[in-house]
Amino acid sequence: MTSEPVDELASALPDGVVATDPAVIEKYRTDWSRNTDGVIPIAVVRVNDADQVQQVMRWATRHQIAVVPRGAGTGLSGGSSGISGAIVLSMERMTGVEIDVATRTAIVEPGALNIDVKRAAAEHGLWYPPDPSSYEICSIGGNLATNAGGLCCVKYGVTTDYVLGLDVVLADGTLVTLGGPRIKDSAGLSLVKMFVGSEGTLGIFTRTVLRLVPALPPAATMVATFRSPEDATRAVVAIGAKLRPSMLEYMDQFNIRAVEKLRPMGLDTEAEAMLIAQSDAPDGARTTEIALMSTLCREAGAKEVLSTDDPDEAEMFVAARRACFHALEPYGKIMFEDVGVPIPQLPDLVAGIEEIAQRHGVLIPVVAHAGDGNTHPNVIHDGSDPDAVRRAQLAFDEVMDLAIRLGGTITGEHGVGRLKRNKLADQLGPEAMELTRRIKTALDPDNLLNPGSLI
Repeated sequence: MTSEPVDELASALPDGVVATDPAVIEKYRTDWSRNTDGVIPIAVVRVNDADQVQQVMRWATRHQIAVVPRGAGTGLSGGSSGISGAIVLSMERMTGVEIDVATRTAIVEPGALNIDVKRAAAEHGLWYPPDPSSYEICSIGGNLATNAGGLCCVKYGVTTDYVLGLDVVLADGTLVTLGGPRIKDSAGLSLVKMFVGSEGTLGIFTRTVLRLVPALPPAATMVATFRSPEDATRAVVAIGAKLRPSMLEYMDQFNIRAVEKLRPMGLDTEAEAMLIAQSDAPDGARTTEIALMSTLCREAGAKEVLSTDDPDEAEMFVAARRACFHALEPYGKIMFEDVGVPIPQLPDLVAGIEEIAQRHGVLIPVVAHAGDGNTHPNVIHDGSDPDAVRRAQLAFDEVMDLAIRLGGTITGEHGVGRLKRNKLADQLGPEAMELTRRIKTALDPDNLLNPGSLI
């Protein structure tokens, strides 16, 4: 492709918005999945406002150039990785956050980080619940694109549960305002819900209205270690049948040891599995819930159970769980999974993942938002060995197949992206896939928005 279309865009936008320097483009070629495949986008466009997004999409439609929307680039499914012949549209400069205390909402631009919203809300005694493990570095736009979850989803839900309104720029440059700071709104189709989780394939978020809730008191915490993953997952099923904890996380032995090596904190490295649970129920109910969770863990065969009301001690365990992804990096190339199943199927999923790992000769350590059935079985292998890469891909695909057979999903929160696109039809079925394609075609007839991702 000649440079004329990009030159035209650069001349229409302020200096510094359009970048074609290879050193700049290199930083935007991939997300955390490192899914590059040798692609080189033709430019990176770092917009400052919604008007510039509209200009970009009108230009893209006129020249039939694909656009890959991008937030902070922390995605794990290849959904914001660049593609050859396309531009990467970065929202990182759109970082505004405003808190409206009267409506208990945050008006947020897509480049703002999740932690920015939490901090701004906290100044007014409010809380934004969705909390991915990467909450300190992931953007709200990316959270919206993948319908991100996190550690508290078991009780408080995922991103879509907190989105009241959106401004979206469509493929032809039209800006549409949907919803608003209203708790209840049944007017028309639920278009806000349709766009959340669409991974940049239907439109580009330029503004969102997020629901906030009153800040909560510190939670009480329980930590239980187990002699087997089976015992730990049976405890999760038992807890889920009786209680609604505000957190219920799982770590297997490999993750426990990796985190302890990265950040020594006295974790039990002989334990085969560990659960970290919290209750933020009011007053004495918190103590009652933790006591019941402790009892259920012991009945499931826990080797040790401890509880604490100390926020600092609790944060140490939560930090251990959040550190898992980074702790695995020294052990090889990682293919990030996030399959989920109905809670009663969790023991079968974890056991099946171990069987897949052994059969293909790869490592698949598992951490999980166990309370909602969303697991992260990350496939670790030697990326320089073609046979190891082949076996890892087979294992990666078989884990998704297993989740589907158990009535689950190929992705609970990371999104389909490019890495899981070939499995989406297996989960949805032909009728739902056809409906998905019809919606995509209606909103983006030229397939300019993030082609090759999701659909």
